[in-house]
Amino acid sequence: MAMQPLSDRTTGRDTRSDSSGEAGDGAAQQRLWQVLRHVSSPVFSVARRADRGLAHAGLERGPWLVIGVIAGIALWFGLATPVAWIGAVGIALLLATAGAFLLWRERVPDLTLALLGIGLAVAFGILLIWARSAMVGAPAIEYPQMETMNARILEREEQPARERVRLVVATRVGDNAEAVKMRINVPQDAATPEMQRGAVVRVTARLMPPAPPLVPGAYDFARTAWFQGLAATGSAVGPVEVVEPAPAGWGGIAAVQRDLSAHVRSHLDGSAGSIAAAFASGDRGAIAEADEDAMRDAGLTHLLSISGLHVSAVIAAAYFLALKLLALWSWLALRVRLPVVAAAVGALAGVGYTLLTGAEVPTVRSCAAAVLVLVALALGREPLTFRLLAVAAGFVLLLWPESVAGPSFQMSFSAVLAIGALHNSAPVRAFLAPREEAWWMRPLRGGAMLLVTGLVIEIALMPIVLFHFHRAGLYGALANMVGIPLVTFISMPLIALALVADLVGLGAPVWWLVGKSLDLLLAIAHFTASRPGAVKLAPHMGGFAFFLFVAGGLWLALWGGRARFAGFAPVAVATMLTIATPRPDVLISRDGRHVGIVEDGELLTLRESRSSYASDTLSELGALDAPPVPLASWPGAQCSGEFCVATIRREGRAYTLLLAKGRDYVTERDLAAACARVDIVVADRWLPRSCRPRWLKADRRMLEQTGGLAIRLPDREVQTVAQGQGAHGWWHGAGGVRREPEPAPKPEPRKPDQ
Repeated sequence: MAMQPLSDRTTGRDTRSDSSGEAGDGAAQQRLWQVLRHVSSPVFSVARRADRGLAHAGLERGPWLVIGVIAGIALWFGLATPVAWIGAVGIALLLATAGAFLLWRERVPDLTLALLGIGLAVAFGILLIWARSAMVGAPAIEYPQMETMNARILEREEQPARERVRLVVATRVGDNAEAVKMRINVPQDAATPEMQRGAVVRVTARLMPPAPPLVPGAYDFARTAWFQGLAATGSAVGPVEVVEPAPAGWGGIAAVQRDLSAHVRSHLDGSAGSIAAAFASGDRGAIAEADEDAMRDAGLTHLLSISGLHVSAVIAAAYFLALKLLALWSWLALRVRLPVVAAAVGALAGVGYTLLTGAEVPTVRSCAAAVLVLVALALGREPLTFRLLAVAAGFVLLLWPESVAGPSFQMSFSAVLAIGALHNSAPVRAFLAPREEAWWMRPLRGGAMLLVTGLVIEIALMPIVLFHFHRAGLYGALANMVGIPLVTFISMPLIALALVADLVGLGAPVWWLVGKSLDLLLAIAHFTASRPGAVKLAPHMGGFAFFLFVAGGLWLALWGGRARFAGFAPVAVATMLTIATPRPDVLISRDGRHVGIVEDGELLTLRESRSSYASDTLSELGALDAPPVPLASWPGAQCSGEFCVATIRREGRAYTLLLAKGRDYVTERDLAAACARVDIVVADRWLPRSCRPRWLKADRRMLEQTGGLAIRLPDREVQTVAQGQGAHGWWHGAGGVRREPEPAPKPEPRKPDQ
């Protein structure tokens, strides 16, 4: 037997361990970095594959950064507490840190930039909207009150269609030392021309805190008022006295806007004049409600809001006229680039029109995008790119990040994004490419492309419209094929020509032509809206389905290659969820006074409300277009002066509701006995604890905490307004949830025939 070397005999397996360690096979004594290297190798392998995929996709980074900011803003709205907001910022920064680590450890530039950019963008979006809320948010007044006060007028809005003038004023309420901003409606016959911006008025007004959603899914005015800095809304009671006239020069652009609107309406009567005034000055207050409803259901309501179509038409007209007229001046044409000068003229026209029409979010976005297009044209660059849209969106987000939660921003950018994605696609480029063909083929292809573009826009906007308004017009693409060219190439140029002709007193014939063109637009709207199946009604789809629609749509529009078609998967899931969303069976307003029961395609209401807003909102959320029916006239209900008892059957089971109507005293013993016999009790007052229904007691104590309710009986599901509010300032300022509601007793099992 051979003798072992001395080193082997003296050191034994230590020597073997050392040698194996050098070979990398002994994990016991490996350094920490060696362990991390083995563990992280699969991670780095996945990172390299992801980097190659991003590189082959050929994505523009700018739009995705803006989407990251939008995602951060949406997270802030969706998350409930400051702790959650801070946690989301931390996770976003960890994502950015992971990108920085990959930049140091591996050569994966595309993935590194994606993680860094998206992480920082999401964190920036959360912090941006949080800071905006803290800076501009105004706590609401604590309770309804009647106040007599001196107030300075900040804004004046004419609303002749509603026979009122709306004033935004600054004043002090009660013992509050700081001035607050509020909105007051003044009857039209009580408003005088002296009530202008800058004037001080003495007014007695009935004030209310800005209203949170009436029921889940309804319009959240409290949130809008928070970001507008409004602490209260109300109506003037009695005469309004002008204590101090407006200082000279306070009217500014608002005065020009008001005078221009009045000038237009003086030449055109009725709805045609109101629409012409909206095109010229942005003043929509005189448009009749029936005409607005028809335009909405026909998919033409975007024509009434000054946005991309109108701004683009003004800028294009200014650019074209400047280019052609300056070309006649040979001295200038030989010394300067006329496209640059024409672009400057168009930009000035666009900015002036934006300011004149009120500088709303869609108008500012459209103006910013159009100016960037002019810059691109002047520099000889491709104007219609997603990068340009990202710059315009970023500009709006820096000024008004809260607009992300509103339909205006969502619809405006979704429409432009859909148009860009469609016209930048290879099949459409090939279809529209110049070629040798008969003279009539090019306009025919243009008309076909206009129809396809309208269909794509309608499809892109339908989830947004259904989410916010719960109804969508289905024939909008066909109506827009006529409406958009009519407004762009006939109505708006005629309005401009009429205003110029008025300078020399020759505008009357042109105003007549304007009226005829707008009468035709209204006829198209009413005809389209009255067709069977023109409007699709749907219950509130919920935030998850809406998120899937948005995520799928963005992926389809912005991703490259065949992988973009993966965006159809979330869209398909969201579509199925939306179709499967059932109507709520019972809707209860936040004050307990308005109750709607959906039964056999009708909305049964507890009270015949003087406010059309309450009944319209209940019908809208119930996805019902028929007029409400009083519950007292329904055979399944028994009503007295104080209570209504209604029995509803769902899936073979009966549910009994006890609904309070009056305010007269009822003995506690009788009330307790009545509560014990029903499943749900609804009241606009506090009920004693002895009132214990089988399932749910929605009295004033509970509703002050939860807000309005939407109840689905077969699933025993109760949705509350408070579930979507969290700790945001507008909810607490409106008397929102501060503690958990009193738990209701568990329902007792009942036989199907009960």
